[in-house]
Amino acid sequence: MTNATPSSNTTTATRSIFSPPSPLFPLGGDLPVRRIGYGAMRLTDGPGDPTGPDARIWSPVADRAGAVRLLRTAVENGVTLFDTADSYALGANEELLAEALRPYGDEVVVATKVGNLRPGPTDWVPLGHPAYLRQQTELSLRRLGTERIDLLYLHRIDPHVPVADQVGTLKSLQEEGKVRHIGLSEVTVEQLTEAERTAPVAAVQNLYNLAARDHDPVVDYTAGRGIAFVPFFPIAMGSHAGPGSPVAQVAEVARELGATPAQTALAWLLHRGPHVVPIPGTTSEHHLKENTGALGLRLTEEQFARLGGGDGL
Repeated sequence: MTNATPSSNTTTATRSIFSPPSPLFPLGGDLPVRRIGYGAMRLTDGPGDPTGPDARIWSPVADRAGAVRLLRTAVENGVTLFDTADSYALGANEELLAEALRPYGDEVVVATKVGNLRPGPTDWVPLGHPAYLRQQTELSLRRLGTERIDLLYLHRIDPHVPVADQVGTLKSLQEEGKVRHIGLSEVTVEQLTEAERTAPVAAVQNLYNLAARDHDPVVDYTAGRGIAFVPFFPIAMGSHAGPGSPVAQVAEVARELGATPAQTALAWLLHRGPHVVPIPGTTSEHHLKENTGALGLRLTEEQFARLGGGDGL
């Protein structure tokens, strides 16, 4: 794999208000994606189902036609990276993306994940047995209607199976031409380095935003390795967008930029490193356009530092 290798000091004072963050990142070194993607997890369930952290992600989206329109609107607004998983609505989310994105062919990149068993609506059980990972990948290929998955994540590391066996299965699928790039989700630096002993890793998807900074070391490590860092819940499940923001400075900097708090939170992530590719999810066309608009924002180094810089709040 020929990853680009951005310097690990890109999160310090190297960028000014006159130098906007690059809108693209070369995923795996050879697959440029726009740096605001779309997380499709929220396109599940229906009216009356729990939302936020209690969402079950169990049933197909109630308004399928509306979801297809939203996904196509995302493409029209410049989104090229779409994220799903075999466990979202038991595969129905993958089928939804396949239907919506089929007209765009190679213009878009679809990432999916395997390695989480769903025995019930509230259960997420890591299962990294090689036979299961291979089976689920084959099913994802079928549902996505493709011969090769652009980016396949190990959804969670199964503590009961050697990491080399889990990542080695994805590597075998890659060698067979069924997977283009390999990713990991919710991993530490130590787990990532262990996985890299088996196969190159193109992307890491972890929970990360202004209010959740536990993975700062992973952000810095991936920057030095040319690995995409893909924050999920990048605006803290929407809590940055309201008047009671957990980060008081967000609203202040948003006013200075003439932007919304959600856009400002995304702009901070984009400034955090040139390899950071947030994937905000939404069911609203208005919020979708708001999110993609963050690519045009420029933070000064002073604003970036005020929001938390690169060293935690």
